[in-house]
This record gives sequence, structure tokens and C-alpha cells, in this order.
Amino acid sequence: MFQKLISFALSQRLLAIVLTVALVGLGLNAYLKLPVDAFPDISPTQVKIILKAPGMTPEEVESQVITPLEMELLGIPRQSMLRATAKYAIADLTIDFETGTDVYWARQQTSERLTNALSSLPDGVTGGLSPISTP
Repeated sequence: MFQKLISFALSQRLLAIVLTVALVGLGLNAYLKLPVDAFPDISPTQVKIILKAPGMTPEEVESQVITPLEMELLGIPRQSMLRATAKYAIADLTIDFETGTDVYWARQQTSERLTNALSSLPDGVTGGLSPISTP
């Protein structure tokens, strides 16, 4: 099979040269259109929520603040991970979204769910979305 291909290429030199030049031209065109970024954005889209719950132990923060919030936030579309940490009087939640998700859309979705959930939290719990930052 290769012998037939080689003999055809040798007998049709002009066609072989034209196809080679076309292939090199297409490759060069693709190379020039290849996007290059010196510092590509490899961080995921994240939204952080930080709430203060004065006087609560980490166990109380987890059961009375984090659990109701997790139930509300788990329904957000394009969400890939939800992490929560309970500390003395502080609830720290981080939501990771799929690659390519617009950060403003993600914050809007999170803000709407957070507003719905804040009414069911104990009195004195304050806080909200943290500013946009990269991890």
C-alpha cells in the first residue's frame, strides 16, 4: 500500500508539492490564530459568603446557619462544589462554579438564594457576599 502511495507521489510531483504547500499554509494559518496569554486565568469562578453569628459555637453555627444555607444554595445551576467552614461566631461558605461561568451571573444567583435563606437564620446573624477576588 505504501509503495503505491510513494509511486503515485513520485509520478504526480506537482500535485504532491501543491498539497504539501497547502498543508503548510493551513498549519501556519492555524498557528497564527492560536490564542496566547502570558498569564492564563486558571482559577475557577468562586463566590464566598461570610456571615457573623455572635455568641455561637462552631457546632451551633454549623447546625443553625450553615445547614439551612447549604440546603438553599445547593440548587444553583452550574455549581461544581460547595464548601463550608464553621468557626466561633463565623460561617464561611465557598461556592465553586464550572469553568467559563460568568462571575457576575454566579454572584447574582448566590445573592438571590442568600436573601431567601437569611430570613430563616437566627437573629443576630449578619454578613453576605465577600468582594470579587481570585483564589
